[in-house]
Amino acid sequence: MKKFIILIPVYNDWDSVFKLLEHIDFQVDKWDAEISVLIVNDASTLKNTSNELNFKKLKSVRVINMKKNKGHARCNAAGLKFLIEKNDKFDHVIVMDGDGEDRPEELNLLFKKSKENPLKVVTANRTKRSEGLFFKTLYECHKILTYIFTGKYVQFGNYSCLPKNEAEKLIKEACIWSSFSGSVIKLISNRTSISSVRGKRYTGPSKMNLFSLLIHSFSIIAVFKKLVLIRSVLFSLIYLFFIYNYLSFFTIFPLLAVFIFLLSIFKISSRENILELNKSLENIDSIQFLSNFNSR
Repeated sequence: MKKFIILIPVYNDWDSVFKLLEHIDFQVDKWDAEISVLIVNDASTLKNTSNELNFKKLKSVRVINMKKNKGHARCNAAGLKFLIEKNDKFDHVIVMDGDGEDRPEELNLLFKKSKENPLKVVTANRTKRSEGLFFKTLYECHKILTYIFTGKYVQFGNYSCLPKNEAEKLIKEACIWSSFSGSVIKLISNRTSISSVRGKRYTGPSKMNLFSLLIHSFSIIAVFKKLVLIRSVLFSLIYLFFIYNYLSFFTIFPLLAVFIFLLSIFKISSRENILELNKSLENIDSIQFLSNFNSR
């Protein structure tokens, strides 16, 4: 029987996570597989006040409590590293957010696709989003900007299913410490996908604002910084060729914008830190089990 581990990062959003766990247990009830959950608690300031939970299908729910807050992407990286280095017995790991925006209903699509393609990474590609028009427009701009500078069309976030050997590949590279989706695109070509609709948060407003979207976008682009540098230089040379006889502040402005963008990308790329990645498990404060389980 195949073994799946669902990896969920959380910061203070315990009500959403507990609701998600109930939905996961319901959705995976018919799977011919063993399913466990690993929650990475990113040094939450709110305490986990749950009583022991009872599930029908889930084998275990573990919580890794981190000492210091490191951010969403680094929780995913540390969680993957924990699973590999602690030699957890699993065949696939599913990475998903804990707030409901990665819909648990789509776990069945991921499971079915992974059974059909056991050696491939399965990504949940967004076909529909739930945010307002302004944010949707900004997100489309992010995808266009990423494609222009990297040649990569990014349609997925964290929600994905990784075979164990591909998870092992990811945790050896510094870029996973900064961007999960960018790392998957760069390092793993053996991929397939399902269609995914972005769900609504279970509780509270979305934590994705304009600044966090900018960091998210630039972090993905920074994974391909060498390619970005080449494309930026080529654009600048071609642009200069056409405007050479018409130099002014207005004609030079696009070059300044590209230069500032390039500096920002290389600044963001400093988040890719292999030393911090390799030491990430030293940030673990404790490990706890959340629930009692019904035998079947």
